[in-house]
Amino acid sequence: MEEYKNNLFHGANSKLFEFSKALRKNQTETEEIIWQCLRNRKLLNFKFRRQHPLHQYIADFYCHEAKLIIEIDGGIHNNPENQEYDQNRTIELMKIGITVIRFTNEEVNNSLDRVINAIKSYLSP
Repeated sequence: MEEYKNNLFHGANSKLFEFSKALRKNQTETEEIIWQCLRNRKLLNFKFRRQHPLHQYIADFYCHEAKLIIEIDGGIHNNPENQEYDQNRTIELMKIGITVIRFTNEEVNNSLDRVINAIKSYLSP
């Protein structure tokens, strides 16, 4: 069981668990839209977790089976310093075998079918 937790959370610390719990209670409208599409194995029977502590980060949505993180980015992610942080974060997560895909709030709100199909393409063999 301990090895499973280590693989599931990749050494995330207790502060990340506390913060992720708070984030789950205060998710954005766009995160709620995606969550309704992912929860309870609705998407190709893959289990997703929301606001999941992983390594040094918190993933918006994480599928351990597929080693896939889905990030939903608001406008703040357009700032150069945030873009650099996001890029470095993606590189760090790739080093531990996790793929990160990103969508903007606008993509989710205006093209939900396209977003879901894009996610499906990462889940299909």
